Amino acid sequence: MEMKRFCETIKIGGRGQDAVFVGKGFPVAVQTMWKDKLVAADLEGESGRGLVARIERLSRMGCGLLRFAAPDLEAAQVLGRLAETVSMPLVADIHFDYRIALRALDFPIAKIRINPGNIGERANVEKVLEKAGAKGVPIRIGVNAGSLPRDLRFKMATGEIDCAEALVQAAERELAVFEAFRFFNALVSVKASVIADTIKANRLLKRRTDVPLHVGVTEAGPLVAGTVRNAAALFTLLSEGVGDTARVSLSDTVENEVIAAREIINAVAEGQGLKPTGVTVISCPRCGRAGFDTHSFTQRWLTRFYTERKTVTIAVMGCAVNGPGEARHADLGITGAGDKAVLFRRGEIVKTIAVSDADAAFAEELEKL
Repeated sequence: MEMKRFCETIKIGGRGQDAVFVGKGFPVAVQTMWKDKLVAADLEGESGRGLVARIERLSRMGCGLLRFAAPDLEAAQVLGRLAETVSMPLVADIHFDYRIALRALDFPIAKIRINPGNIGERANVEKVLEKAGAKGVPIRIGVNAGSLPRDLRFKMATGEIDCAEALVQAAERELAVFEAFRFFNALVSVKASVIADTIKANRLLKRRTDVPLHVGVTEAGPLVAGTVRNAAALFTLLSEGVGDTARVSLSDTVENEVIAAREIINAVAEGQGLKPTGVTVISCPRCGRAGFDTHSFTQRWLTRFYTERKTVTIAVMGCAVNGPGEARHADLGITGAGDKAVLFRRGEIVKTIAVSDADAAFAEELEKL
């Protein structure tokens, strides 16, 4: 089944927000999803200011889209109010009740994520498509291996089709509904927790449609395991030109999801002979020779590093003897021994200070880059 009528490029946001262009000719956009239920109290007073500040920091870190679960009408309204106060495009993730999608569309929500198969009867889906179409809001069809239609699960169980083919067929069914209503402002995702299924399904879908694809491994696990599994799948797909937006799904913070996604995208660029963008952080793992606590310094600075717009390499090394030499290519580095810290540029020591002054001195040198 081939579907070639859908938009190859999608504009997300722009109604009082930043606009993100996804699809043919544009770089891969990084996404993450908020970890907690959003309630009205989150928007008030100090909590509200902290929430907005964190979202804006995610934007500076390179996150293009931020998705929130909207399980009920109240959540949709709270999310809508939040969308009115931030510049990052916000996405409403909606299941089961089409009225939630209609309510979200009363606000400057940048994108809706639904699975038409669980929204209810076709007339309800058409109501959502009609309102989204009138407002120019794109919709992502999200198909997961854990929520496939019953008949496709039966075909998998009997060996008639595999998981990848089931995912693609489920996506094609939903796209057919969109096409029948002449709604072409769409994206699609087909996700599984198995790496091989995720890769195969996205390759198949890429061959059958021009619809922009959101890629990721669902339920990937905690920080280390989840990052490795996403890296294996996403590096493969993005290197082949499969995928227009990406989320690294982790049982961890939204910041770490963004960092992991950026690193995978940069690794793809390096593999293609291109220069990575933003700050590249190299740091030694620390051992018994270490005279500088690389772990704590890197942890303190990690978010700051990823908000920098400079394209530079930063080194955090544990040994004052070997550190500058091992990281001589770094634009700025820090190491130390005892109560002294050493700052260096491209292997040359530029300053020795007390460890207690290391953060302030490092910040000063970073500003000079």
